[in-house]
Amino acid sequence: MSVNADLLKVLSDPLRLRIVGLLARETLCTTHLVAETGASQTNLSNHLRMLRDAGVVETEPCGRFTYYRLCPEVLDGVSRQLAALAETARTVGAGENRRAC
Repeated sequence: MSVNADLLKVLSDPLRLRIVGLLARETLCTTHLVAETGASQTNLSNHLRMLRDAGVVETEPCGRFTYYRLCPEVLDGVSRQLAALAETARTVGAGENRRAC
């Protein structure tokens, strides 16, 4: 099983990870996210676009505002992939299993 490296790259940015944490608790609009993170509107919009393109968040238009909601199933998928790697290392005994040079 392989881990989605592109998704891990998207989640590895500190600001994007902070956005994900905020959206785990509630659906927020860009204005709320600017206030919570202190990031500029332009910077935040770029990060939200990356999260949206990766499928981590979905948008919900509401008048002239756009609300963002976390897609937990995407995080569940990455979590399962990483858990499977950890389980393989535990059961196969990666520390004891070595190829000859």
